[in-house]
Amino acid sequence: MFKNNKKRFSVLTAVLIVGGIFLAGGPDSSGKSAKIDTPAGMAAYLKARRLPMLKSVEPWENKYGPGLKLTTDHYEVYTTLLNPLILSRVPGFVESAYKAYQKQLPELVETQFKLSIYLFAKRKQWDDFTKVFAGENAPLYLKIKSGAYCLKDACVTYNIGSDATFSVLGHEGWHQFNKRHFRYRLPSWLDEGIAMAFESSRYQDGLFTFDPSQNFNRLGGLKLTLAKDKMIPLKVLIGLDPGQAVRIGQDATQAFYSQSYALVRFLKEDNYGQKLAQYHQLLMGAVDGTWPLTDEAKKIAADRNIPMTVGYNRAAGTKLFEYYIGTDFADIEQQYLLFCKKLVYRVNLKNQP
Repeated sequence: MFKNNKKRFSVLTAVLIVGGIFLAGGPDSSGKSAKIDTPAGMAAYLKARRLPMLKSVEPWENKYGPGLKLTTDHYEVYTTLLNPLILSRVPGFVESAYKAYQKQLPELVETQFKLSIYLFAKRKQWDDFTKVFAGENAPLYLKIKSGAYCLKDACVTYNIGSDATFSVLGHEGWHQFNKRHFRYRLPSWLDEGIAMAFESSRYQDGLFTFDPSQNFNRLGGLKLTLAKDKMIPLKVLIGLDPGQAVRIGQDATQAFYSQSYALVRFLKEDNYGQKLAQYHQLLMGAVDGTWPLTDEAKKIAADRNIPMTVGYNRAAGTKLFEYYIGTDFADIEQQYLLFCKKLVYRVNLKNQP
């Protein structure tokens, strides 16, 4: 079989034989075959794959490690990660995520400039970059134990394993997307709730499909919150700042994130999407800058350089929910709690860490 296909294999610039594992890059400037763990070798490998979402790949000169710059229709990915199995999927992932972000809205928003992503191979590279990139705020971001952050219109992460890396890229990518395209920043429950819809994905034929119903991490957290009777009341949840939840403790943090995830799904899915139009109006108000807020709140909503205060989250979160979704919190909460219980009915906590 191999003999009959020898000619077909020989024309490939890069070959992957799983089992060996043997990876060969194309020739470098000297005419010799470049190793796959070098930027030249990885660039040759990616080009040979003919990835449909990859428009170009070139060296990235930086002080953190040998790197590459991958360009797609909407992204520029700067990376020191030379893992072929992950890196070959990155172009398809970011473009699939971009398309999924757009689907949150009833109409498309225009991207005039490409979005930037920094993907590092090692934590130390990420740390060193963050100390420069984040400036005086670096100590805050360096507290992140394992994950990513979005700052200055860029998403910054490092390799924490294939599934986890794509999960945080999907999450932080949403924050990056709405910071770029929305005139007003979203209340925390809404911003985080939507971001968690992109933590679970499925790969097929070079692209990714996002399915929030498969986010078992958040579903498990929601079931635990219900089981412990630690659910945050709806009127409190929509005005809560995640920092407040973190200071209260692990149960509150888990409740805030899992409930926000469930609340976004509730608005989109419950009763065959009964509240979907209202949900879309809420988001388009942020895109267009037409939210019914006070002048002071509008200033905080529009200027990302102003820290999002606890007071803003409480005032804006509550007012927007009442304006777009409804004021009968008792009735809405009853429907929401029933929806949450349906979501986790088949979730087995034995599989949760």
